[in-house]
Amino acid sequence: MKARSNLTNIVKLCCGVLGLSALSIGLLGCGDSAPKEQESYTIKFSHVVSSGTPKGKAADFFAKRVEELSQGKIKVEVFPSTQLVDDDKVFQELKRNNVQMAAPSFSKFTPIVKEFNLWDVPFIFRDSEHLHKVMDGEVGDILKEKIAQKGFIALDYWDAGFKHFSSNKKPIIVPEDAKGQKLRIQTSKVLEEQIKAMGANPQVINFGEVYSALQTGVVDGTENPLSNFYNSKFYEVQKSLTLSSHGYLGYLVVMSEKFWRELPSDLQEVVKQAIKEATEFEREESARDESQLLANLNDYAKQSDKLTIYTLSNEQKAQWTSTMKAIYPKLYGIVGKELIQKTLETN
Repeated sequence: MKARSNLTNIVKLCCGVLGLSALSIGLLGCGDSAPKEQESYTIKFSHVVSSGTPKGKAADFFAKRVEELSQGKIKVEVFPSTQLVDDDKVFQELKRNNVQMAAPSFSKFTPIVKEFNLWDVPFIFRDSEHLHKVMDGEVGDILKEKIAQKGFIALDYWDAGFKHFSSNKKPIIVPEDAKGQKLRIQTSKVLEEQIKAMGANPQVINFGEVYSALQTGVVDGTENPLSNFYNSKFYEVQKSLTLSSHGYLGYLVVMSEKFWRELPSDLQEVVKQAIKEATEFEREESARDESQLLANLNDYAKQSDKLTIYTLSNEQKAQWTSTMKAIYPKLYGIVGKELIQKTLETN
C-alpha cells in the first residue's frame, strides 16, 4: 500500500513538472480526475410507496443482492414511503448525489423527456408480453438514452400495472359509453386526447383528492391500475370497473450519474446484475399482486353487490383499438411518429 502511494506521488510530480494538460492528466491517471476506488460505497435508494408493494419489495431485494454480489463493498439504504424525498424533487437530489437511486413513475419523466408520454398512449400494448418486449428492446433503449442525455443513469423498467376504467354512471364497456362523463386523469396531453376521443370530459385532479371527487360526484369515473383502485378503496365509491387494460403505469429505476462515475467498473457490473435480478423479481411480484387484488375485488363485488366488474370481449377490444388508433396522428408531435410505429411493430 505504501509503495503504491509513493508511486502515485511520483506520477503526480512528473505530471506537474511536464506541465501536462488536464486532459492528458486524466488519461494518464494523474490528479483527481480518475475515479477513486474506496473500501465501500453507500447507495441511498428513495421511493414513494410502502415496502410491502412490488416496487418496495424489489428495492429491498436489490439492496440484499447488490451487497451479496459486491461482497459488502456496496451497501444500499432503502427509504420507502417518501421518507427521504418525494418524486417531484428527487431528480435534483440525484443530480446533487444526495440520493443515489430512485424509481419514479413514468409520468414524472415526461417534463424532461416528452417521449415518455409513449407509455400513456391508449391500446398501444397488446398484452404484458408485448409490453415487456418493448421495454427490453429497441424502444426501451431509445428512451433510456434520452434520459441519459439529461444526466441520469437509466437502469431498468419496473411494473405498476395496466390501467382500467371505472364509473359511477354508465359502465364504460365501449368508448361511446363514456360520452358526457367526467373522468379524472393525471396531467397528460395524451390522456386528454384519449378521454376526448371517448366523448368524455377530462378532469385533472391530484391523486390524493380522487376518492373525495368520486364520492361527491365532482367526477364520475377514473382510470387506475388495480393496485390504486383497491388500495385507495375507490371500489367504495364506484359502481363499475371495466378490465380494459387500455393504458399502462410503470417505473424507471435511475441512478445518480455522479455516483455511477465514482464506481469502479467491476462494481458497475455488480449493480447491473443486481438490477437485472431485481427487475425479474419485481415483475413477478407485480403479476402475483395483481392476481390477488382482482380476487379481492371479485370477492367484494359478490359480497357487497355494490360493484360490478366487466371483462371485454374480443369485439369490444377491437372497437376500443380502432377508436384509439384514430388519435395516434395527434400524438406524433408529443411522442414521435417513429417511436409509436416501432412500438406497434415490436414482436
